[in-house]
Amino acid sequence: MTVFKYTGRTKTGMTKKGTVDAPNQKLAIAKLRSQGINPREIVESKSILHKEINIGSGVKHQDFVIYCRQFATLIRAGVTIVDATNILARQTVSKPLKKALEEVEEDVRSGMSFSQAVVKHPKIFPDLFVNMMRSGEATGNIDETLERLARTMEKQYNIRKKVQSALTYPAVLLVLMFVVVAFLLIYIVPSFIASFDEMGAELPWITVLTVKMSDFIVQYWWLILAGFAIAIGTFQFLFKNNKKFNYYVYYALLKMPIFGSLFQKNALARLTRTLATLFGSAVPILQALAISEKVSGNPVLGKIVLESRNSLEKGSTLTEPWEKSWIFPPLVTSMTEIGEATGSLDYMLEKIADFYEEEVDRTVDTLKALVEPLMILILALVVGFIVAAIMMPMFSLYEQL
Repeated sequence: MTVFKYTGRTKTGMTKKGTVDAPNQKLAIAKLRSQGINPREIVESKSILHKEINIGSGVKHQDFVIYCRQFATLIRAGVTIVDATNILARQTVSKPLKKALEEVEEDVRSGMSFSQAVVKHPKIFPDLFVNMMRSGEATGNIDETLERLARTMEKQYNIRKKVQSALTYPAVLLVLMFVVVAFLLIYIVPSFIASFDEMGAELPWITVLTVKMSDFIVQYWWLILAGFAIAIGTFQFLFKNNKKFNYYVYYALLKMPIFGSLFQKNALARLTRTLATLFGSAVPILQALAISEKVSGNPVLGKIVLESRNSLEKGSTLTEPWEKSWIFPPLVTSMTEIGEATGSLDYMLEKIADFYEEEVDRTVDTLKALVEPLMILILALVVGFIVAAIMMPMFSLYEQL
């Protein structure tokens, strides 16, 4: 969005100066006139204060879910796509989405179709949205397509938040454990050890081990922090730029004890929900599989989806590659196979998605019940180990006295 400085007159004849946001000068003039201002001079602002700064160009999932739901409601109420886009651009709190919608509105007013306009903003509008809108325009069922898309986005958002909630608690406890242990080893242990040395106490092996850890952390804390920073930076770089590394990270997550089952169910729910939505919107099956591979969010699952697409191109069935993969349980393959045979594939996939979304709910509740006492137990054992290392020499001194 460009910022323009203007000088103009109001309807009462008063001179007014200020700034206005608009994609171009023509729309800036139109915007001012709609506000009752007749611009005499209007130029693009060069001030750094008026330069829009965006950290990342994407839209938060929550903001996009709200946009889809509101867009579906407006279209179903009989509002035109242009007017609906204008309304949503003015009221959205997301700056990247606002900017994109204003440009989409301008393109649609100039005669471009909505799907052609949104495809110009791939970082804002995902492939799922673009292709479903393209299908809705072709079939004339834009309102139904948007309604289905809004439900899908809401379900995916809800399931994502539940998975995040399951991971947040153990992550917080893990950080807390590191902070407590570091505090004990850096500040508490050295003060006690100095007292033991003065008294000439004989230190047991558990105390000797703790002292060595404390000395290492105190002397080489900078090396430890640098190691962590390098390890995290290297991981992020490889995760973003190395497809093979990225694939094996997701593979390891799916094979994790305790949490692996949750990640698998979440991935299956997302995939089947996306496929059901695309099939229900009359998107061709090969195109739907290509889209699902991109939006699955899991390269392990995406690889199997790509194999399914290749299988269909060769005249085989959708489920043949699924049956060979460990990631697809018999329930998924059996119901999908029935859907293929009976012509109700979208219905079957929707039921599978419902099932696994409920499974994610149950798994999250179970994990919360199991992980909380487990993490507290681990924290107690670690802290107890350090406390025992401090207390044992004290007991030896009391016995000598």
